[in-house]
Amino acid sequence: MALPSFAAEVRVVGVVGAGTMGSGIAQCFAQAGFEVCLFDSDSVARESAAQAIGRSLGKLVQKGILTSAAEEAALRRLSYPADLDTLDRSDFVVEAIVENAEAKKTLLRRLHEITRPSVVFASNTSSISITALSAASGRPPRVLGMHFMNPVPLMPLVELVAGQATDPQSVALARDLCAALGKTAVDAADYPGFIANRILMPMINEAIFALMDGVGTATAIDTVMKLGMNHPMGPLALADLIGLDVCLAILDVLHDGFGDPKYRACPLLRRMVAAGQLGRKTGHGFFSYA
Repeated sequence: MALPSFAAEVRVVGVVGAGTMGSGIAQCFAQAGFEVCLFDSDSVARESAAQAIGRSLGKLVQKGILTSAAEEAALRRLSYPADLDTLDRSDFVVEAIVENAEAKKTLLRRLHEITRPSVVFASNTSSISITALSAASGRPPRVLGMHFMNPVPLMPLVELVAGQATDPQSVALARDLCAALGKTAVDAADYPGFIANRILMPMINEAIFALMDGVGTATAIDTVMKLGMNHPMGPLALADLIGLDVCLAILDVLHDGFGDPKYRACPLLRRMVAAGQLGRKTGHGFFSYA
């Protein structure tokens, strides 16, 4: 099947950040037929990403969603370079590093130095201003937000966020790439948290307040939201899946960006993050994961 017009210009996709989101994004692009360079400065993260992608593709084969031939082809399209400069071949770059504005700005400036001027950068930020990131990038018209949902291989939504200076053609390219990935693109304005996290994080935060205040146990709170509100996953289990440190970072962006006390992070969330109880990735959050 032919790729959409703008996406046809992209053959090599660079992904920076080999965590849960970055590896999922890389997998999706590789499955869709793109050559993918997944970079992370941490060799352990690169190895973990390769293993996670292999397991994820294997599960899709077991479920009959993917053929063994397609699995092998996707794996061949993936590489894990140890040098960021290797991404100079990229036709499109997605950054999926830590949710920290200064770290992202530094990375975008470096990518600007090593890639062709025409290459578009997409940030997978879940809350940070695209306008601020693009202004620091050296190429504001070619920077936008592509906020994928977790787990990326299974979730069909991508929020597209244009900054103040983003060129409409950059958005058109990202939209066509979403179509090539089989994702549904939804436009979101460049406000803190965009659409998804502006709605989701206050709900998660209120669930944590309810737990702290003894309104119910973690199991009770999640059961009410699953059975009473028809949510597929309770807010506390979802927070564990996202990562409590990520939830806290997003809430801080919302609080700082809007100056509204309704976005103030629950003290219990701050204590758990300080204690290193971050959810699934550390084995313990609101629930335990042995």
